Amino acid sequence: MPSANYDAIVLGAGAAGLMCAAIAGQRGRRVLLVDHADEAGKKIVISGGGRCNFTNIHTAPDRYLSANPHFAKSALGRYTAADFIGMVERHGIRWHEKTLGQLFCDGSARQIVAMLLGECELGRVELALSSPIGEVGHDGNRFTVALPGRIATAPRLVIATGGPSIPKMGATGFAYDLARRFGLKVVEPRPALVPLTLGGEEALFRTLSGVAAEVVASAGKSRFREAALFTHRGLSGPAILQISSYWRPREPIAIDFTPDTDADWLVRTKRAQPRTTLRRALAATLPDRLAEALSERLALTTELANTPDRKLAEAALQLSAWRFTPNGSEGYAKAEVTAGGISTADLSSQTLEARRVPGLHAIGEAVDVTGWLGGYNFQWAWASGWAAAQTL
Repeated sequence: MPSANYDAIVLGAGAAGLMCAAIAGQRGRRVLLVDHADEAGKKIVISGGGRCNFTNIHTAPDRYLSANPHFAKSALGRYTAADFIGMVERHGIRWHEKTLGQLFCDGSARQIVAMLLGECELGRVELALSSPIGEVGHDGNRFTVALPGRIATAPRLVIATGGPSIPKMGATGFAYDLARRFGLKVVEPRPALVPLTLGGEEALFRTLSGVAAEVVASAGKSRFREAALFTHRGLSGPAILQISSYWRPREPIAIDFTPDTDADWLVRTKRAQPRTTLRRALAATLPDRLAEALSERLALTTELANTPDRKLAEAALQLSAWRFTPNGSEGYAKAEVTAGGISTADLSSQTLEARRVPGLHAIGEAVDVTGWLGGYNFQWAWASGWAAAQTL
């Protein structure tokens, strides 16, 4: 079988892999970028509703989950959101900021893929699509990768195949299998930024499917104020996706349906409007269907004047920390990213190189670094890809 030699082989033509290959190629390295898919950047194309939330101007290490919360600091500090924005603007891609620092293309996410492919062309990167990866070996000096009809070899190999989230796009746990083969530890992967499901008594809230409201969702010490959406299976929306990354099975989450009130607000409302009801009081800030469901669950459907202050105080407290205990999540099929992954304890934070396997690197979602919703995971992909490319 014929073989070809490269300076580096990058496995995975997603966000991190494209970035890493492009930068390494522009540094004069002969790079092979491999993917089993028939086109590059498939997850990029569907991201952000087709407009790609490509970074977040508030990127900071404390917005990432990892067994080592300090690991992402080096890469994020050396390749920033401003750096990627500079690349976007050099390619003439128009963009806009939405809420909370999220940046999107004015046009299509395909513009970002085209930009990255253009950067790969500048670096003369060889792109091998529709190329299932066979046996991967290492003789101590060079890595070998079996591809359809040929063998590729290089002293450097980059794992950039992501995690198993969104399997319909071809995502698998290949990165973890390969890492384990080389003796790297893997932090147990799990779906993240994913809708949560409800069962039992809480399934009654399914009647609210399609209703959304701004809330504060919390799990442990983590809190997010954004929209929550009731679905036919449970809870979704940005606030829930965010908190799902911190949620653990059998643990509750708390929803504050009245984040702009204090503990005495219902008692004060009773004094000012004794003939109003809890439903009407809640409907001032919440959708009417949700206000009705909450007041019925609290068994407070009469005028506030007929309710003792103690019961109103108890209701206000429950509304500010309504506990749900999800019975699961919608899994990798609906997860935007995968939490966990290749252990940062086995990687250099500066080069993303395996400590005990010289020449082996892991970047992007394959690594145990998971960002918040809103462009943070793309910024980790760009930054980790750039950092690894500096030593290829």
